[in-house]
Amino acid sequence: ELYRSLVGKVEPSDVVYIYPKAAGEITDVFVKAGDMVQEGQPICKIDTKQVEAARLQMESAQQAMNDANTNLGRQQALFAAGDIASVAFEQAQTQAKNAQIAYDSAKLNYDYQVEFANVTAPISGKVETCNIEVHDNVASQVLLAVISGAGSKSITFSVPEKVVTELSVDKNGTDYQGTINEVSSMIDDSTGLFKVKASVENGDALPTGSTTKLSVISDRADNVLTIPVDAVYYSGGDAYVYTYDNGTVHYVPVEVGLYDSQKAQILSGINASDEVITTWSSELY
Repeated sequence: ELYRSLVGKVEPSDVVYIYPKAAGEITDVFVKAGDMVQEGQPICKIDTKQVEAARLQMESAQQAMNDANTNLGRQQALFAAGDIASVAFEQAQTQAKNAQIAYDSAKLNYDYQVEFANVTAPISGKVETCNIEVHDNVASQVLLAVISGAGSKSITFSVPEKVVTELSVDKNGTDYQGTINEVSSMIDDSTGLFKVKASVENGDALPTGSTTKLSVISDRADNVLTIPVDAVYYSGGDAYVYTYDNGTVHYVPVEVGLYDSQKAQILSGINASDEVITTWSSELY
C-alpha cells in the first residue's frame, strides 16, 4: 500500500444554515454558540408585525363562516318545508362553501406567520454560530444560526488521482479512522484536483473548520510477490536482483511494480521458489 499525505478541512456531516422566512425584529433568543439543541427546539422569536394582523383576519373569516353555516341551517329547514325555492337554498350553500374556503386560507396564512415568527432547529446537533441579539432587525438574507448535526464529522480534501476507500486522520497527535464516501468526477478549476469527502466516526473532538493532516492509500496491490526493497539494484534504470542456487549466484533482471520503503512488488523475473540474496557484499559477483 502506498500512502499520500494530504491536508483536509473538518466539516460536520450534516450542517444547516438558518435564515429567517420573514423580516422583523428579534424579540427573544433562546440559544447561544456551543449549545446542543434538539430538532424543533426554539432558536429565536421574530416580531414580523404580521402575526396579529393574520390572527384578526382569521378570526373575522371564522365569524363569517359561522354566520354562513347558521344561515345555511335556516335555509335548509325552510327548503325542506317548501317555504323557499331551490335557488335560494343553493345560494346559501355556495356562501357557506366560500366562507369555509376563506377561513381555511386565513388560517393557513396565520399558521405561516406564526411559523415565520418562531424559528426552530430543523435538526438535532450543536449550535456552531448564533450571531443575533434581542432588538436586532433581520431580513431574509441575514444568517441567524448554523447547526451541525451530532455524530460523525466529514473532511474535504483534494487529490491528483483516484483514491480507494480508506484513510487515516491525525489531529493533535490523535489518530482517527475514516471512510471516503464521495469522490468528484470533475476537476476543480481552482486547484486542478479532484475533490474528495470522507466521513470520520467519533470525530466530535475535531473542531469544525479546522485543518487536519491525513493519509490516503493512493495505490494498492494484493496477493503479489514481494521482496525487500533493498535487495533490488539498478543499472542504467533497469532493475535486477541476485539469486542463490546451489552455491552459485545469479544476476537476474526483474520488473518492479509498486514499492515503498520496505517492500517491492516483483512483476516478472523471479518466482516464489527463488532464493534472493538480501545482504549485499562487495565480494558478491
